[in-house]
Amino acid sequence: MLTPHESATIGGVLQEAAAAFAGRPLLVAPPNPARAYDPEGRTITYAQAADAVQKLMALYRQAGYGQGHRIALLLENRLEHMLHKLAMNALGICCVPVNPDYRPRELAYLIDHAHVDLAVVLQSRQADWQAGAREATWQPPAVLLEQFGAALPSAPTPATHWTPEADTPASILYTSGTTGRPKGCVLSHRYELAAGAYYATRGGLVDFRPEGERIYNPLPLFHVNASILSFYAALLTGSCQVQTDRFQPSRWWQEIRETQATVVHYLGVIVQMLCVQPPSPADRQHGVRFGMGAGVEPQLHAAFEERFGFPLLELWGMTENVRILVDCHPPRQLGTRAFGRCTPGIEVRIADDAGADVPDGTPGEMLIRHSAATPRKDFFSGYLGDEAATEAAWRGGWFHTGDVVTRDATGMLHFVERRKNIIRRSGENIAAAEVEAWLLTHPDVELAAVIAVPDDIREEEVLACIVLKPRAREAQGQEALLRSLFAHCEAGLAYFKTPGWVWFSEQIPTTGTQKIQKHSIFGAGVDPRSLPGMHDLRAWKKRQKAQG
Repeated sequence: MLTPHESATIGGVLQEAAAAFAGRPLLVAPPNPARAYDPEGRTITYAQAADAVQKLMALYRQAGYGQGHRIALLLENRLEHMLHKLAMNALGICCVPVNPDYRPRELAYLIDHAHVDLAVVLQSRQADWQAGAREATWQPPAVLLEQFGAALPSAPTPATHWTPEADTPASILYTSGTTGRPKGCVLSHRYELAAGAYYATRGGLVDFRPEGERIYNPLPLFHVNASILSFYAALLTGSCQVQTDRFQPSRWWQEIRETQATVVHYLGVIVQMLCVQPPSPADRQHGVRFGMGAGVEPQLHAAFEERFGFPLLELWGMTENVRILVDCHPPRQLGTRAFGRCTPGIEVRIADDAGADVPDGTPGEMLIRHSAATPRKDFFSGYLGDEAATEAAWRGGWFHTGDVVTRDATGMLHFVERRKNIIRRSGENIAAAEVEAWLLTHPDVELAAVIAVPDDIREEEVLACIVLKPRAREAQGQEALLRSLFAHCEAGLAYFKTPGWVWFSEQIPTTGTQKIQKHSIFGAGVDPRSLPGMHDLRAWKKRQKAQG
């Protein structure tokens, strides 16, 4: 395994890895005849990756891009995403991945907030990018991936420096903010390399062998899990990342077998969907040694491991710090939402609302830091353009995660719930405040409160409680009103953020200062989904296909 030093950069580590592991595979796309790209699959070795990166670097540099520039990538889960990211980072360029499910207003926000200097876009996503760009104030040039070598626009302000350092921004990843609009997490070269190194050295059942592992990751490359956590663990250990386009239950095991995967990454929804597949004699016909993920339902944990023959190692991480905590040392605590103990490099406190430590067994917010001497070491660099939010998250010298946990007598940490106003649906974090703000722009909505409700497949679903303006209550039928509200949300929010349940109410409980009391809307112990008058719109929610 390569061990990056404190001043290491991504470009330098790639060169070391290419020299050490030249003929080994680094990136693999599994075969899929139904896919528009690489239908027969594709393998890129370390040496081939380094060569491709050098050629891309030459093109970027010739066009004037370098230190200080930001480039958006709308490339879905194609292997080219990682090649372009590596080339950009080696020149000091910051990568801004784009969620392909963004609606135009969300994309416009990213363009303006990140102030990107260029976008590299799939031809099949060109219409999506143009729709977002039309709503943006800032107007960066864009180039199609398919025309990249021949049509790369020149940088608006040519760079004069191409030698990044460890603290140079490598990525800006957008997370759901509790106050409405997403925050841009700035991640440095040091952060990304430290995340991969930390993953690969957890020990116990997380055992990266000298010959390398084959990590099957169905998660999107605009998330920290696939583009940083697993990829840099692979790069540093001579391993391979198997990057499928997206999770498909019908193809999961076939792709794992065909690519000879030895490690898999999962979410709770993936485990649920695999467990409902009919049992097969081939359930254990694979080479998977362990799974890494979060959110498995406690009642499915042991049953999954017994059926499929490998451990699901529950972890904790977040974009602000993805040096993970993980329950990987026997005896493990299956079925308890345990996710490991603090280790050197991640100190943990559990505190009440006043910031005081709580006793073991008592729920409280998890606060983390690297150490007393260097609390922010290897964490994110900050929220882009929002120093106040960064400092608020770090108040008292500890990063406030917003997650409520407990610690047992053995030091094991157990997840309880999210303290922040966040809904977790199929691995996506959805800010209730963002959905509420958009609902309030509908001409018939007077007040909106958005909460999470359980979902049998997707962990949680979005429920919108809506008070209509007086003139709207009788002006149209309920079906037409629901269609109007759904179309409004669909136009302004990524499909997964659109409410799957809608409840019309005469009023929503508030405090004396007019703060909405969400916990009082339905009362304790009530499952809102079962109430008369609840509207189930989940079947209306569909991922939009690429235009063009």
